[in-house]
Amino acid sequence: MKILIIGSMGFIGQHLFRYFSEKGNEVWGADVVYDYINKDRFFLIDASNSDYNSVFQSSEYNLCVNCSGAANVPESLKNPLHDYTLNTINVFSILEAISKFQPACKFINLSSAAVYGNPKHLPVKEDSIPDPLSPYGFHKLQAEQICKEFYDFYDVKTCSLRIFSVYGPGLKKQLFWDLYNKAKKGVPFSLFGTGNESRDFIYILDLVKAIELVAGLSAFNADVINIANGNEIMIKNIVSFFFGLFDHEIRYSFSGETREGDPVNWVADISKLISYGYRPSFTIENGLEKYYEWITVNKFD
Repeated sequence: MKILIIGSMGFIGQHLFRYFSEKGNEVWGADVVYDYINKDRFFLIDASNSDYNSVFQSSEYNLCVNCSGAANVPESLKNPLHDYTLNTINVFSILEAISKFQPACKFINLSSAAVYGNPKHLPVKEDSIPDPLSPYGFHKLQAEQICKEFYDFYDVKTCSLRIFSVYGPGLKKQLFWDLYNKAKKGVPFSLFGTGNESRDFIYILDLVKAIELVAGLSAFNADVINIANGNEIMIKNIVSFFFGLFDHEIRYSFSGETREGDPVNWVADISKLISYGYRPSFTIENGLEKYYEWITVNKFD
């Protein structure tokens, strides 16, 4: 299979590129950051004017996975236009190019659990009414609607994946990276929230396997699919476990303060993903041990 990964230099994109390549697929990448390793199968995208026409005119693909975009809730509140450009307009530009030059190419867009906001019922199902808490969540939801637009009116085969809390080696942002950077300073610190908040974590290698299953089994009828492990993990419990991996005592507390745009409790109903044969290979404990090993081996300052 010939696969194009847009955002191939990002956290998920790099793992996906490697995984599909190891499976014997012909994988091409595209990003605003140059890829010196896979340069023979790479398109450099102009960040100020993302034009995908040349990408889809130059070669035919069986599948395109869009891993690009912004993933920062606080920044989306500060600069919503920038977030809208990366997470919504960019998806339209990709799909417009596909519809013009390669309408048979299947398209997977990485959406986000942020479209749900604070769900009224848990575990949250794909047919739950979205209620985003931030511009980021709204823009991801609008991108899903654009996927439906191109399926309904232009017969482009699309699918949107609502990614929950992905983590693993290579991720230099979000919860566990922030915890590491606070802990290495050796002084007491506080964390947002009460610790009673919860998330549904999925390890990066489980995520790429889930994407592979979707690529092979989705109807590509503008469907949306939750991508998670279906386990609700309390933040205070997982912070305690993560800090227990360190070789020194870490003193911290929860401030009780909330951040605009942050949900309280998340856990996904992954019945649809399970029906495709998905079974996680990593527990949160296994995954965090791998992540901590990656941090210590690389000795980040």
